Amino acid sequence: MKISFKASLIGIILLVSLSCEQKKSTVITVKSNNYQQLVDLFKVWREFHSPELINGIPDYSDAAMKKQHADLVSWQNQLNAFDTAGWSIANQVDWYLVWAEMNSLDFDHRVKQSWKKDPGFYVWFYPSPSDVPEREGANIYGAVELPKYSFPLTEKDSKEISEQLKKAPQVFEQAKKNLTGQAKDLWVLGIRTIKEQSEELEKFANANEKINNELTAAAQVAKKASDEFARWLESQAATKIETSGIGKGNYSWYLKNVHLMPLDYKAVETLLNRELFRSHSALRLTEHKNRKLPKLVKAQTAAEYKKLLNDGVTDYLKFFESEEIMTMRSYMDPAMRAQIQDFKPSNKLRGFFDEVDHRDPMPMRAHHNHWIDLARNREEPYESPIRNIPLLDNIFDSRAEGMATAMEELVMNMGMLENRPRAKELVYIMLAQRAARGLGGLYQHGLEMNFDEATKFASKWVPWGLLPADGGTIQHEEHFYIQQPGYESSYVMGKILIDQLISEYARQREGTFVLKDFIDQFNRKGIIPVSLIYWEMTGDKSMLNDALKK
Repeated sequence: MKISFKASLIGIILLVSLSCEQKKSTVITVKSNNYQQLVDLFKVWREFHSPELINGIPDYSDAAMKKQHADLVSWQNQLNAFDTAGWSIANQVDWYLVWAEMNSLDFDHRVKQSWKKDPGFYVWFYPSPSDVPEREGANIYGAVELPKYSFPLTEKDSKEISEQLKKAPQVFEQAKKNLTGQAKDLWVLGIRTIKEQSEELEKFANANEKINNELTAAAQVAKKASDEFARWLESQAATKIETSGIGKGNYSWYLKNVHLMPLDYKAVETLLNRELFRSHSALRLTEHKNRKLPKLVKAQTAAEYKKLLNDGVTDYLKFFESEEIMTMRSYMDPAMRAQIQDFKPSNKLRGFFDEVDHRDPMPMRAHHNHWIDLARNREEPYESPIRNIPLLDNIFDSRAEGMATAMEELVMNMGMLENRPRAKELVYIMLAQRAARGLGGLYQHGLEMNFDEATKFASKWVPWGLLPADGGTIQHEEHFYIQQPGYESSYVMGKILIDQLISEYARQREGTFVLKDFIDQFNRKGIIPVSLIYWEMTGDKSMLNDALKK
């Protein structure tokens, strides 16, 4: 099947020959500089970014990746040929979004090289949804994203999933050729990820055994291939001896030029430590204030837990409406209720966030601003066609994770927890957890800690013993952070940048600041780096300029 794209504007010539199986060279000549041409360029850029498909299998071979990297230069030249002088700030922001994506692909080839170093890159089956616009981390193109389908499956969707699952053996065979990297932690942890994929495929096969024979058979094929891939990875593990972090210089470059954050490695370290110590101090003072109150009691039964969480959603949204925090929409309630998880009986610790939720629902309902964001993305498209498509490589993390984290303290400071004083303790523990695990991830990339040291460091600095170093939460989080540099700090750093935005926006409106206006405007800018939202909402480009300083 051939796909062609031809710009309707006279000012731009796009000669594009794209194929689902093999894309040929793309020639783009910019002859004038209006915004629509940027939109047109963005469309074909996204086609270029995706790998070639050979017999339906994405090609991450050494030759294919070298060619993609070499061709990237012409795309960067075309983007840099735009003269954006005179454009609106909003349109200039969109130019920087495309610029950041191109920088990210360059970094992938020069530094990350996930297709070479990270077995977890080749996961081919994702059964659970992500709470951000695009799945976190570097992931292979074409993997089965089960949450994107509606259930019960239509015949068409069932066939599509089956066909993709059947490609797993070829995907993993190519992975064996591509995985020439020597990063020890990425390799060893990748084995665990592939084994977990096998477990999920088995569950999926069993769930469809009496419903859809084709899906069951396809899942069994994929599981068998996944098991064999895991065994191969184990056979190679002893030869992997190198560190997995990217180094402080690369980390700083990536943060500034891809995630457009006005911070480098040292600044992030300083701020994460500051927030870690602030959270501990605030927790201890709050515990002292609450010392005569009964301690939080965890939900003991499924019925008790379900009522706790559903009442939490109701109270949370009522608070937002009564306090006029943002414009309320009908999609918000179902978006939040859909994320209420099943009760998890346990005599020991559950996962960290389950331990929070089983004590009080409100702190995590604040963090679930994520799901309102995603519902807004579906229901209320942005004016910018570029912002309507999730940014590549988690470039959105300072906004997505930053606002979800910020919301925890924002709503507390607005009075939501005045009748639940013990819940304030959980807010500070959650902040301590994010700062501690952020430092663990940062130190992995700074080559100051390995994976095991990072998990132990994070565990040490989380109060109440809620984050054991061998527990699933921190084991998976610190693995993800070594896969995706910058994400580990985005929760707290994004929150800090949003605090700065609130400060400047309100200063410009001294005496006339209206919170609802701020939140509504903020939400309408899209899930993009905070530095760009700051520019749009204040007219001040300094945060972005600080990111771009050499």
